[in-house]
This record gives sequence, C-alpha cells and structure tokens, in this order.
Amino acid sequence: MKLIKLSRIFCFMVFSFCADEAFGQRERDEFPTLKNFKGLQFKSNDSTIYMNFRFRMQNRLGASTIDGDNLGIREFDARVRRLRMRVDGYLYSPKFAYTIQLAFTRGDQDFDDTGVANIVRDAVVFYNFTPNFYVAFGLNKLPGNRQRVNSSGQLQFADRSIVNAAMNIDRDFGIKAYYKNKIGGTAVYHLKGAITTGEGRVANNTDKGLAYTGRAELLPLGAFTDDGDYSEGDLMREKTPKLSVGGGYSKNVGTTRSGGQIGYYLYEPVTLQTYFADAIFKYNGWAYQFEYIKRSVDKAITYNEAGESVYAFNGQGINQQLSYLFKSNYELAGRYSWLEPGKSIGAYQQETEIVELGATKYLHQHRIKFQLNVNYQTKQGVFALDGKGNRWGGVFQVELGI
Repeated sequence: MKLIKLSRIFCFMVFSFCADEAFGQRERDEFPTLKNFKGLQFKSNDSTIYMNFRFRMQNRLGASTIDGDNLGIREFDARVRRLRMRVDGYLYSPKFAYTIQLAFTRGDQDFDDTGVANIVRDAVVFYNFTPNFYVAFGLNKLPGNRQRVNSSGQLQFADRSIVNAAMNIDRDFGIKAYYKNKIGGTAVYHLKGAITTGEGRVANNTDKGLAYTGRAELLPLGAFTDDGDYSEGDLMREKTPKLSVGGGYSKNVGTTRSGGQIGYYLYEPVTLQTYFADAIFKYNGWAYQFEYIKRSVDKAITYNEAGESVYAFNGQGINQQLSYLFKSNYELAGRYSWLEPGKSIGAYQQETEIVELGATKYLHQHRIKFQLNVNYQTKQGVFALDGKGNRWGGVFQVELGI
C-alpha cells in the first residue's frame, strides 16, 4: 500500500510540472556532476557509459574550554572529520544519471545515534525529462534549508551552524522532483518537491508514515556564476549583485527519530513540522547569507514503560554569515547563530548563541583550502563572558579533494 501511495503521488508530481526553456544544469549535491572536468572521468568508446570519480577529506585539530572557564581545556578534537568517495555518471544516455557517495569516518556514518555504521550517504538515480525538469529516485538530500543542501565541501566555516544541526532534515529515501525556469530575461526560479519515507538513511524498513517536503527559490538578479548560490563565500567575485531568496516546508509523519530523518530514537512516533526561509547575496568578493528555521512537534517528550524520557527538538533559530574575499584568496568571515528551544523542552536544552570568526586561504577554490575558526558559545547572552555554561572553542582544518 505504501508503494502504491508513493507511486500515485509521484505521478501527480510529474504531470504537475512542465518545462519548455533550457538553460543549463546545477552542480550540487542534488544532482550528479556531468559537465566540465571534476574528478577522474571515464567514458566508454560508444559513449553509453560515463563515470566521474571524486574524493575529499577534511583533517582537523580543535579544542574547547571547560564550561564557564576561559582557560581550562574541556576537550580536544583531532581527527579526520570527513573522508568521502563519490561516483557520478550515466548509463546509455545522459538523461539517465546516477550518484553514489560513500563515507568512511565514524562521524559521517550516523553510528553514535543509531549504533549502525552506514557508509552509504547517497545512492540515487535521476531521469531528465528536459534540461529544466528532472526527477530522482533513491537516497540523497532533501530540498530543505540552504545550508544543509549546500555540500559540506563548499562551507566557509569548518562546520555548519548550530541551527542547522538542531533542525535540518538531511537525507531520505523516496521520490524527488526539480524544476527551474526563467521569468523574463533575467530572473530565475526553482521549484522542488519530495515524497519520502521519513526514516532517514539507516532505516532497514519503514512504517506507514511519510515525509512531505517542498521548496521554492527566486533569483531576481539572475543566476550566480557557477551556481554560487549553493557555495559559501564569493569565490567567483560576482561582477554584478546576485541574490537568491528561498523558503520551504517539511512534514514528517510518524517518525521515530528525534530529528525526523536523523537523531537518536524516540520511545514512540511523533510528527515533525519544519519551516525554513533563507537568502544569500554576493557581489565583488562580499557575501552575506541568512537562514531562519522553525520546528514544531506534536509530542516533544516521549516516555518508556520505566518512565524514562527522550525528547525531539522544537523551537526556532537564526544563522547569519558575512564574509569578504581578498584578491589574494584570503577570506575573513563572521557568523552569528541563535537557537531557542521550545518551552516544552526547556528542562532539556537552553537557549544558545554562538559568535564565530573565520579565516580561510583558498588554494583551489573550495577543493583545497586551509580554515581557522574561533568561536564563543554562550547560554546567557553574547556579552556574558563569565557565565556558567559558556565556553570558547577553535578549530584548524585542511580540506583536500578533487
């Protein structure tokens, strides 16, 4: 019955979209890399088989202070944060494409929350009806908040914000549809939708509840250079101002995990609703991005028979980033993140703010870069320098990839 329901919704999505004008393909985690040289490429003599192999790794060294202590070290963070292998390609026709992405570090495998070391991050096939409209079937990122859809290899800080960590909707298995077109001679819009299982990437089986996600974006000043609306920092040094504004909604019915597709397991199913709005602006080396996320849960706290409790996050948050790229390819960036939990989980989590400064040297855009970040986290206001629960942190990270 669940497959029949998915099929009916998928057919409705296909016939609800139309496409007539073509203007290129976006290169991001939502779609395989099939154009331009990236990675190691192999193609059969008759051009019916194409494969693009890529890898990247992030090595880091970091530390944070003890809560409320400006000197004592709370913990060190010295590890390979990410090590990934990715294969993009097509079979028989560029219309029928695929992406496979594998992860080989513990922090990338969802192990701590689920006890399952899942190396599969993406396993998805695409069909291009037109250059403007394509569908996907399999496991990959949902069309959620901008910072999550943005690849971790395109970040100007070592990690995404605490707002994203608390409320992003991550990856899921199901059917997705993507449509793009122009308005007039300059403006561009994108429509994205997904019907998925709601169980995330480690699920061995599914229940009857599904997840429904939709997102829309408007680029009133035209497309960014090299799809820079999903790459942090203005590495292309846009010659004219560029702006993208987006928003969306996701409803995950009957999920058993604290974050819907991610997080630890709850004692009973809940329904999550997530709202997100974001924007990014770039011009002449300057970049600014804003993101707002809000989540509600029908039952935030769940209990087992012994009276033990676990909770699903509900609340809201804002993330803002501002940066400037010098012509020497050094970049300075600042970030402010604010996360407010709902009243129902106030006993489990406090309001949190983080101010972060970053310096990055790009050797080959985001593929090879050195990052140095310093942050101050507070639970009693940004200027409460001696407050209980506050701490300093820093991280140095090297990213290398093809």
